[in-house]
Amino acid sequence: MHIVLYEPEIPANTGNIGRTCVVTGTPLHLIEPLGFRLTDRYVKRSGMDYWEQLKLTRYVNWQDFLDQHPQARCFYATTKAGQSYTDAEYQPEDFLVFGPESRGLPEDMLRKEPGRCVRIPMLDETRSLNLSNSVAIILYEALRQNGFLGLEEKGMLAGR
Repeated sequence: MHIVLYEPEIPANTGNIGRTCVVTGTPLHLIEPLGFRLTDRYVKRSGMDYWEQLKLTRYVNWQDFLDQHPQARCFYATTKAGQSYTDAEYQPEDFLVFGPESRGLPEDMLRKEPGRCVRIPMLDETRSLNLSNSVAIILYEALRQNGFLGLEEKGMLAGR
């Protein structure tokens, strides 16, 4: 799996997501412009000592990302999707794309692949979940569907 953050705005969210990426072995792709500098103390604090282990790639814009990954199979997280994230069938090398905290992914991006847009069910009167929570929810579903390949089940009592 791959996590893609399109123009993220809040450093603490990106730090938390980076930490989740490290513990799952998932590369993180950041699409600029970013709403902060990667040297920001909030990114580092949220990512803790995991940040140095992160497989991180930055892109100057969405087109740069597409040029470097022309065969990328992307799923787009959006509150506007018709299908739940649990209905999608994820493959090990898929890219899970998340938009900026204040506005989500651009409409034109979502219109290009409506069948790959997924949402997390929530109450109608609520706007959205925190970005780092959304990433964790969808990433772990994608990993579950692929048998948690390469992940150790620490602390599990089964077989002990």
